[in-house]
Amino acid sequence: MLAPITNTPRDYEWGSTTLLAGLEGRTPTGAHEAEIWFGDHPGCPAVTADGRPLGAWLADEGVTAGAPAHLPFLLKLLAAASSLSIQAHPSRAQAVEAFAREERAGIPRDAPHRTYRDENHKPELIVAVSPTFTALAGIRDLDATRRLLGLLGDGGQVLIERLAGADAAAAVRGAIEWLLSGDAAAAIAAIAAAARTAQSDEFADELALIRRLAADFPGDPGLGVAVLMNLVTLRRGEGLFVPAGVLHAYQDGLGVEIMAASDNVLRGGLTPKHVDVGELVRVLDPTPGPVPVLRPEEIAGVARFAPDVPDFALLRVQVRSDAEVAVPVGAVAIALATAGAVTVRGGATGEAAGLAPGRAVLATPDEDVLTLTGSGEIFIALPGA
Repeated sequence: MLAPITNTPRDYEWGSTTLLAGLEGRTPTGAHEAEIWFGDHPGCPAVTADGRPLGAWLADEGVTAGAPAHLPFLLKLLAAASSLSIQAHPSRAQAVEAFAREERAGIPRDAPHRTYRDENHKPELIVAVSPTFTALAGIRDLDATRRLLGLLGDGGQVLIERLAGADAAAAVRGAIEWLLSGDAAAAIAAIAAAARTAQSDEFADELALIRRLAADFPGDPGLGVAVLMNLVTLRRGEGLFVPAGVLHAYQDGLGVEIMAASDNVLRGGLTPKHVDVGELVRVLDPTPGPVPVLRPEEIAGVARFAPDVPDFALLRVQVRSDAEVAVPVGAVAIALATAGAVTVRGGATGEAAGLAPGRAVLATPDEDVLTLTGSGEIFIALPGA
């Protein structure tokens, strides 16, 4: 069975006013349009053609009978025009333990100061749809960070001293805890001031971002955390995978994002929302290293992004007008168009749905194979191996 699904954009302040409208070929409304959710997550479930929330439709049609109550993944279109909050997510074991702790403490699940909304982890993958997509992800090599901090005056020097020590991960963890403690305001102000005039061929992009963040989030301690992070620019079709504990903050661009279905977010600045410093530091992976770019496996024109998690995999399919593409799925799947005009046909029922950019259809597990015809680009979300 195929079920077309739709949703309305979420209006977060960091959202773009043009990217989603441009993808869908409509006139911008002038409002911030940050994300469109294609899934049954109760926070903003997609809607089927008959007006039912997707979760209710799945239950009514027996798709989730004898299975988990919700899809294991949430698929999104994400359109950023300014920085999201710096954040990390817990492992499953950490989430189970901490959720139980907050339950015992009697903290309402919708309380602004509550950190754990469920018992799940939240690994994420984003694949660029715009020509470029920029993000902060993971901790930069400390030698490079020291070179950058050397351009940032007294505030940079203070942070260099905080990063001293033989154990790089321990030094990073301590520096982040200090930056978010409230005691680093003078150093952060000095870094922002020095960045206004600092110049460097090696760090031109990083300095430009520091200046932008300082203007958008004046006095926010997350600016100091951002200085420690890798800056990456994805090209269209490239993916970034963020496992448990890895700091990240998407900056600019349009992408298809897929994640485990969870609301557990540990914030680390660039936000007015609650920052639980102790819990962030506890789940943080502070190990310096390269950007966690995920290379897809490509077979017969289908690029498969398959991180080592059971919750999801994501396929990117280029469809040409001179050939059909048969994609085995074997599980509940959601197909989302991002370019051209593509028809999706189910293998069992023969039902078909035509998709334009920004449109999606859910295929029930009995369809087994989705056949794609037309000309364009389709992303297919499905459970992981």
